[in-house]
Amino acid sequence: MITIYHNPRCSKSRAALEFVEEYAEQNDLTLHVIEYLKTPLSAKELIALQKQLGSQASEMVRDHDNLTPAQQREILLAQPELLQRPIVSYLGSAVIGRPTELIHTLLGA
Repeated sequence: MITIYHNPRCSKSRAALEFVEEYAEQNDLTLHVIEYLKTPLSAKELIALQKQLGSQASEMVRDHDNLTPAQQREILLAQPELLQRPIVSYLGSAVIGRPTELIHTLLGA
């Protein structure tokens, strides 16, 4: 299964969703789209996402640098709109899709 954390108002997120939809269809994979502004992530989900992002986790909060993982979660629980987008998760790993080529690498496309 592929999961994308998506904001339909973001052009980069829309482009990533289009690519991931096509990839999922071609490879007979389930696609789970999470519109995180409608369904904000819980602290538990944010912890899991931070682990999947690995070294890229430090970039998951837009316009905030040098935050601890706990500070990132606090900010994102209060202001989910600050989640960097798009984020795509597949086979236990995740990437922030900026640039979009990172999604291609994650999926092996």
